[in-house]
Amino acid sequence: MGYKVVFEQANDILAELSKEYDIYAPKRFSKQGRYSDTDIIRYDLINKVEDIVFDEKSDYPAKEVITPITQSLFYFTEDEYRESKTKNKPILIFMRPCDINAMEHQNQIYLKNGGFEDFYYKRVQDRVKIVLMECTSGWDTCFCVSMNANKSDHYSLAVRHQEGELMIEVKDETFAPYFADAKEEAFNVEFIEKNQIEVTIPEIKDKATLNALKKHPMWQEFNKRCISCGACTIACSTCTCFTTTDIIYNENANVGERKRTSASCQIEGFSDMAGGHSFRPTTGDRMRYKILHKFHDYKARFKDYHMCVGCGRCTSRCPECISVTATVKKMANAIEEIEAKGEE
Repeated sequence: MGYKVVFEQANDILAELSKEYDIYAPKRFSKQGRYSDTDIIRYDLINKVEDIVFDEKSDYPAKEVITPITQSLFYFTEDEYRESKTKNKPILIFMRPCDINAMEHQNQIYLKNGGFEDFYYKRVQDRVKIVLMECTSGWDTCFCVSMNANKSDHYSLAVRHQEGELMIEVKDETFAPYFADAKEEAFNVEFIEKNQIEVTIPEIKDKATLNALKKHPMWQEFNKRCISCGACTIACSTCTCFTTTDIIYNENANVGERKRTSASCQIEGFSDMAGGHSFRPTTGDRMRYKILHKFHDYKARFKDYHMCVGCGRCTSRCPECISVTATVKKMANAIEEIEAKGEE
């Protein structure tokens, strides 16, 4: 069922929904961007339509709602521990198709990888319902079409932003009563069909090619360019790496809490082991690991899609202007070179 509502009506509906749901959407934070006098757009609780940024891509992904950058897992004493508490209130998140697909990839990692369900992730994910934000044009770093992440039917509501009004599709009938007084009007959500950037993801045919690619000199250029800041992975909508820290309270050394904090495989020391051994000591090694994880390893494991959804946030946030799409093209050229040598 489709509806058209002006902003005033939409705000009344949001007010009613807020009684039942915590509502998150991309929101502008003035003067809090990377540079002075720049803004940043990230997910936060919203109260009215005017809070929602429809016409710009958020700098950070919707995953921060489900997997916060830092969260307490449990509290402990010398005798016992208890799990951290969470809200029981359902969550409604405004998400673009790429972020919805990214959430599906996160579900694979947190809920299906190795036959283990992450309790702390699941208890939040079970409360999530989605409002799909129609996205038909994209931005200059987007390549979601190339990653088959430009469409999704996993949503309860869909919304199209127009001047002073919203078009709403109600797919989940549990939301129909909120629109009882709204004007019915046919609305079918549309999806972007062509990005400014097109990327052909190379397929690695065999283990010999993979091993040769890992040793290819293309990765060495990142030893000079990448500064291992981790900005790309924090901005990534599919990265799931984290670290855990036990915090001991000053008042009592036997009392504290364990926190989970987002981490980055691009940071020096991330792969260090006891005894000082490091699997990926250089920035080139770490870049190789990240790119192959996004464009080979994940698909090889789960047999569905590549992990990257083409949101382009990593390119946008990189202070060294490293383009993920340019890197993938270089990888494709390297594979062609390796295969040509193998045929000689």
